[in-house]
Amino acid sequence: MNTPSNNKYIYIKLCEEKDNIPLFMQAWWMDAVCINKTWDVFIYKKNEKIIATWVFHYIKKFGFKIILQPQLTQYNGIWINYPEDISISDKLSLEKEAMNNLLEQMSHFRFSFINQNFHYSFTNWLPFYWKGYEQTTRYTYQIQDISTPEKYFNEFRTSKKSHIKKATKSITINNDLSGIEFYNYLETNLKSLNQNVTYTKELFLSLYKASITRNQGCIFSAKDEKNNFHAALFIVWDKTSAYNLISTITPQFRSSGATSLLFYEAIKSMSSKTKIFDFEGSMNEKIEKSFREFGAIQVPYFNIQYINSLIINILCYLKKY
Repeated sequence: MNTPSNNKYIYIKLCEEKDNIPLFMQAWWMDAVCINKTWDVFIYKKNEKIIATWVFHYIKKFGFKIILQPQLTQYNGIWINYPEDISISDKLSLEKEAMNNLLEQMSHFRFSFINQNFHYSFTNWLPFYWKGYEQTTRYTYQIQDISTPEKYFNEFRTSKKSHIKKATKSITINNDLSGIEFYNYLETNLKSLNQNVTYTKELFLSLYKASITRNQGCIFSAKDEKNNFHAALFIVWDKTSAYNLISTITPQFRSSGATSLLFYEAIKSMSSKTKIFDFEGSMNEKIEKSFREFGAIQVPYFNIQYINSLIINILCYLKKY
């Protein structure tokens, strides 16, 4: 078990005080998805006030210290405590100042490799570029105003509307599936496709229990009249966004329309809790198409990488070619 750094104690308190630190960067989330507590945070202070933080998960392997995304975590990265009514010029100056400080702290961490996704609100990566980091733009899909279900339903493609109307005749949506039952159902569906769950039951249940305890997670499931499960979703949220963290469907019921209905009902449920529904965008073409048909808009976010080891640089080169 790793001994928590002083910064982690400070950060835990900060997360309790600030409700605008995004979900996947919250201290409780990092505790839940980093089973061995292998996460830490850099903090930039000015005049005893916290200006910015950089939270990250790391592993140690074969003498290398590697910073990666924790499983089931869309992003980590930098959070900046912007003053109210800050001008664009002052905002950019603050970002440069904060990121240069955090990058300096990272340089002393003696990491060998870093690969992180940053929250979509992080739009200025120039200080990273100036330090030799590389960036790849990725995409998620969002419905950015879920306050009025009738309004966003009208934005669905005709095919989605038809699927929902079809499923309504025979499918019921429930919230009574337990965490263990959800994981077992997911595992069964993937095995039928000769695939495996990429994270352990221990990890999933750690996150499930943490989010349910905080009233920031819910499982939605779709069943027919014969009590057959057609699909299920695990949704998590904060005050800004709800996220489609895990979705699964019974392969034989793929054409029942249950998944479309399930998403629609989940979004309606989230409309009283948060503002945005994030489909947890995929770079997979078929999945991207399905999310887009819900009337969701494309939102870019950054994947930032730096190789700080000759050996890893060679290994990455060989893997690529």
